[in-house]
Amino acid sequence: MMDVPSSARGKEIEGRIPYRALGRTGEQVSAIGLGGWHLGRPELSEAEAIRIVRAAVDAGINFLDNCWDYNDGRSEVRMGKALRDGYRERAFLMTKIDGQTKESAAQQIEESLRRLETDRLDLLQFHEIIRMGDPERIFGQGGAIEAALEAKDAGKVRYIGFTGHKSPDVHLKMLEVAAAHGFRFDTVQMPLNVLDAHFESFEKRVLPALVKEELGVLGMKPIGDGQVLESGAATPTECLRYALSLPTSVVITGCDSMRILEQALTAARGFRPMTAKEVEALLARTAEAAHSGRFERYKTTREFDSTHAFPQWLG
Repeated sequence: MMDVPSSARGKEIEGRIPYRALGRTGEQVSAIGLGGWHLGRPELSEAEAIRIVRAAVDAGINFLDNCWDYNDGRSEVRMGKALRDGYRERAFLMTKIDGQTKESAAQQIEESLRRLETDRLDLLQFHEIIRMGDPERIFGQGGAIEAALEAKDAGKVRYIGFTGHKSPDVHLKMLEVAAAHGFRFDTVQMPLNVLDAHFESFEKRVLPALVKEELGVLGMKPIGDGQVLESGAATPTECLRYALSLPTSVVITGCDSMRILEQALTAARGFRPMTAKEVEALLARTAEAAHSGRFERYKTTREFDSTHAFPQWLG
């Protein structure tokens, strides 16, 4: 495991939500971020989703995650309503788009702004970079990068990043293609958890490159969308603590109840980096469950590939 450098640790005061540097952007973001997907689930009421968002912000979480395609746009709509009454000014708001052509990306950016009830996104990310051909499509002539840069020039987007859950090779290809086009991302989002450390590991293969380039590291799936708990290999607290102990700017976790939100807040407020011995013991305990990726189905199956199910979203 790589230590979190002091520059990334930022403002960490015992008993409060730690804040960390978002790469080279100069922004300080909460070490725990609130995931957007769960907020739009049909079984969760809109009122409760709004309550969760506002409770998170009131508790010191300022990094909010979302995506144009989450729950047919319901996640963004609910978050937009939650950010009324002064909450927008207290949040660092990120959403993602699936569009890989200029036209589709521009359309999705405008839809996200409307749903989120804002005139700017603090961070826009290209979503589900999961195929080896995705980077060239985004950076090719008429690609989505053109729409993102135009939105940035217009003041609608402040920073640009990308995310994916499939393969470290695809992430490295995206960084390579961006560099070839003279572009440097501000952030990169990827799964970072106790199982990833063993199998097709983003931690081992991509994280060092991001740290070297001082990009904002957004860890997602710290509990593997529940799959780590399904494996019985680690507790929620251990999962969150492990991810927070990596050189991440923020660890994004989904919260579909006040109880789960409080679990994340407790992990952040009481955070102490894992010692080398603690990491060694936890990884030894999780090695068998990590074998073949059977509890990281987002890497090994199409189950989590929304743009495979809906290729029209790519444009």
